[in-house]
Amino acid sequence: MLKTYPTTISLPKRLKLVSAVGRFNSTTTSTSSPDPTYSTQPGYRQYRRQQRPASTTTTTTSSTMSASDTTLPPPSSSRATQTQAEKDSKSRGAGSVFFPLGYKEAAQQWWSSVTARQAERNVLSFIPYLREATADNASTASQLSDLANADPFGHRVWRQTMVPLSGKDRALNEFSIERVGEQADDTLVMLHGYGAGLGFFYKNYEPLSRVPGWKLYSLDMLGMGNSARPPFKIHAKDQQGKIREAEAWFIDALEEWRRARKIERFTLMGHSLGGYLAVSYALKYPGRLNKLILASPAGIPEDPWAVNAAMPEPEESAYGNEFTQDQESIVNRETPEGGANTAFIQADSEDKKAVASSIKSNTNTNGKKDTAPPRRPIPGWVSWLWDANVSPFSIVRMTGPLGPRFVSGWTSRRFNHLPPEEKEALHTYSYSLFRQKGSGEYVLPYLLAPGAFARSPVINRIQDVGRQIIAQSQPQTPEGTPAAPIREAGFPIVFLYGENDWMDVAGGYAAEEKIRKRVEQALLDKSRTEEERKRENGSAKVVVIRRAGHHLYIDNPDEFNEVVRKEMEETKAWGARMRREGLLPPTPVEK
Repeated sequence: MLKTYPTTISLPKRLKLVSAVGRFNSTTTSTSSPDPTYSTQPGYRQYRRQQRPASTTTTTTSSTMSASDTTLPPPSSSRATQTQAEKDSKSRGAGSVFFPLGYKEAAQQWWSSVTARQAERNVLSFIPYLREATADNASTASQLSDLANADPFGHRVWRQTMVPLSGKDRALNEFSIERVGEQADDTLVMLHGYGAGLGFFYKNYEPLSRVPGWKLYSLDMLGMGNSARPPFKIHAKDQQGKIREAEAWFIDALEEWRRARKIERFTLMGHSLGGYLAVSYALKYPGRLNKLILASPAGIPEDPWAVNAAMPEPEESAYGNEFTQDQESIVNRETPEGGANTAFIQADSEDKKAVASSIKSNTNTNGKKDTAPPRRPIPGWVSWLWDANVSPFSIVRMTGPLGPRFVSGWTSRRFNHLPPEEKEALHTYSYSLFRQKGSGEYVLPYLLAPGAFARSPVINRIQDVGRQIIAQSQPQTPEGTPAAPIREAGFPIVFLYGENDWMDVAGGYAAEEKIRKRVEQALLDKSRTEEERKRENGSAKVVVIRRAGHHLYIDNPDEFNEVVRKEMEETKAWGARMRREGLLPPTPVEK
C-alpha cells in the first residue's frame, strides 16, 4: 500500500493515492520529462476534426488510393515528433520502454479520464467529411455549412444508437453511415475483435461509405466496447456444449439486432475474434449473408492440443506478438521485400508446405532469419491465468491508477505509426474500454486455448458455410412426395491477412482449398436444378495486405479499404444481375 503523508486537510482517498503516486514519480524520475505522446491534462480536450483534404481524385493501381485519402498517413512533421518522443521514452530506462506512460500521468488519467462514450467520439472525430445526423441538419446554417464543406463523394451522415435487445441489460452500440437521398440495396456490417470497439475502424468508415447503394453498420459486440455488459455465464458441462453456448451469446445478439433493423441479407466483415464469430453466425443463421469478409480471423487452423480436452494446453504460439510487435517497423519499413505471409501466397502449390514450415520456425528456406512473427513458448503462469479466466482487462482494473500505464505498453507499440494526436486518442479510448466492467471478455477460454488456438477450429467447419438448409419443410410436389429442402447456393468468402500478421495465413489458404473443393462438388451434383446451378455463388480467396500486421485495417488502411471496396462493388453487381434474372436467393422465413 502506498504511504500517504500527514496533512492538515482531509483529502478523499483517491486524491490521496494520486498525490502519493505523484510524489513517488517525482523522486524516481525527476530528471525526465513526461512523454508528449501520452501527456494528459485535467479537463480532457475535445479533438478537432481533421482538415478536410482536397476534393480532386486520381485513379491509381489496386495498391493505392485517391488523393482524398492522402491525409491518412502521418505527415513528416508528425513522424519527427513521434521519433523524438520515442527517444525520450527510451532514455528513461528499460521499464519506461515497455510502459512509456509515467506514473504521475497514469494516475492523472485514471483520476480525470473521460467516459468511454466521449473517448469513442474523440476517435470518431478524425473521420473526414461525414456529418452527424442531427435535428438541426435541415436548418439554413447547417445547409450553408454543408455547402462550405462539400463532400466530394455525396452527402453522407452518421448516427450512433444503442439498440435494445430482449432480456435484462442487453443492448448493442451501433454506428451507422448512410448516403442521403440514395436507395440502399446492400448492407455492410462490421465486427471488431476481442476486447476492442467500433472506434478502431475510424480509418475505414469514410472510404468504405463512398460506394453508392450501400449502408454501413458497425457494432460493438455484446459485452464489449460501449455495448451493454450483462453477466457472462456458461451453464453447459461438456466442452462442445460450452463452445456452442459461448458462440451463441454473441451471434444470437447479432441476429436479434438484424431483426430489429429489418435487414434481410447483408455482407458481414469481422476482424480477429469477430471473424471467428462471423463464421459461427453464418452456420447458425443460414440464408442471411451475401458475402463473408474475414480480416485476420482467429481460430482458423487446428491445433490438437487445443481441440482435445484430455491433452495439455498448447506449449507455444505467436499470440505474444500482439503485445510486442512494433507497428512502425512494419508500416514504415525501408526494405521492399514482403513479409512471410506474402511469400507463402506467392509460392507455388508444391512449395507452400515448405514455406509454412519456415514461417513456424521463423527461418526462410535459405536458413536466414524470416520476417514472420516468432512462435514463443507459452509460460505456465499464462496458461494458468488463461484457463482460470483471468482476462488482461481484469489486470487493468486491478492495477487502479497504474492501469493507463499498463495499457500504454500495448498502445505505444500498436499505434506508434500514427500521428501523435490520433495515437493519444486511441490510447485513451482503449483504456476507457478495458477498464469497464468485465462481461464478454470472459468468453476467451471457452472458445480459444492459450495461444489463441480455437477449441472448435474453423478449418473443420468452413466447407459448410453457405451450404446450409434454409427451409426444412417445403410444399409437396403434385405426386404427393415432399419436395427437397432449399439449401444455400454458396457465397464468396474473403480472407484478408497482413503480410506480417501473427495469425497463420496457411490456415486461410487451407480453408480456401476446402471451399473450392466444396464448390466443385456442388457444381457436379446432378440432383441440383438448373436454377440452383445458376444461383451458385461459392468462392474463396486469400488477400495479403502489404506493410500490415494483425490490425491490417489500421496499419495500411489505404490498401485495405480498396480491397474491401472492390468486394462491395462485386457484391452489388452480382445482386443486380440476380434481380434482373429473377434468381435472387430465397430468404428464410422469420420465426
